Amino acid sequence: MSEQSAGRTALPFHPMLELEMEMDVFMSDWLHCNQLSNYVARMVSHDRSDPVRHANLLSSALNELFEISFRSGRASGRLHCNVSRGDGAERIALTFPCAPAQQHLYRDATARASKAGALQRYLDALADENSVSEEDVILLGLAINYDASLSLQQVEDRALTVVLDIPVEGLLN
Repeated sequence: MSEQSAGRTALPFHPMLELEMEMDVFMSDWLHCNQLSNYVARMVSHDRSDPVRHANLLSSALNELFEISFRSGRASGRLHCNVSRGDGAERIALTFPCAPAQQHLYRDATARASKAGALQRYLDALADENSVSEEDVILLGLAINYDASLSLQQVEDRALTVVLDIPVEGLLN
């Protein structure tokens, strides 16, 4: 497994929730992105200082990740979502099937979202939707709007794992 890291700090993360489903079931309806993100966010937000706001914020970020996997176009394999909590951050690890030929799009977008100038690239992408790929816009948006750090792990040439560390509680204060 290779990893591209965006300066993640080594925090002790504790498992909160794990979800797995067949990609063909997930991809059978676009609404699954929203339904799963709402469900997962509510499940892990119950004990936070403001559970409703926490769930809303986390659900929005989760929805973006689920949409990335939905857009991968691969209906065979399994979708796996793991949410864990560390001091001041939630970690979402989403694994989904992705053809080797398409994986470079996600690697490049993750690298661009983690470099200096990400904010300007995001603003440029918002001003001209044709200037970057949809993967770029989503991953840049997650990094900028949620103060998140991103990394990407390749899983045996057949799947990718997008890891998102999001300081949700800090964003709510």
